[in-house]
Amino acid sequence: MKLILASTSKQRQDILKMIGLKYEIVKSLVEEESSETDPKEYVKELSRNKAKSVAMQIKEKAIIVAADTVIYMDGKIYEKPKSKEEAFQNLKEMSGKITYAITGITIKDLYQNKEICFADSVEVHLKDISCEDIKWYVENEKYIFDRCGYSILGKASIFLDKVNGDYNTLFGISPSKVYEKFQELGYKISDFELE
Repeated sequence: MKLILASTSKQRQDILKMIGLKYEIVKSLVEEESSETDPKEYVKELSRNKAKSVAMQIKEKAIIVAADTVIYMDGKIYEKPKSKEEAFQNLKEMSGKITYAITGITIKDLYQNKEICFADSVEVHLKDISCEDIKWYVENEKYIFDRCGYSILGKASIFLDKVNGDYNTLFGISPSKVYEKFQELGYKISDFELE
């Protein structure tokens, strides 16, 4: 069975590799835009749009997994920063606070013409971060524009206090939640090819 990851995110790819699943990468061609204000609906819509974009690009049957992650705090959705100044301001706002990493995932099953879309969130407690440390982070984190606030697998790990929830959701995809949905579609892990 063919599995397609609609993401160029190294973190999402690493999570699928960790399980040993064989997959292809097909990048979505849509702009990441949504008019939704509820963060869970926001990421679900973005992941649905990505899955749809990839489905239109391929000719063969496959199962497409698309995801989108944002950070949410105090009624504000944080997307990827567009400048170092914005990245600095975002982390300054998050310093010492509880933030939520929210991931929307769409599984588009072209074998059965079915789709499952869901959102998962993780509570992330950040330590108080000095302006000096934020400046250091912004200047030295090479993935600064690829992450929506902080890269916990990167240099921001030194600012982490604790995480409540599935740690993998923080990196953009929860393998256990995705597998639950595969099971809902009637699949077993042995139905998928391994690397």
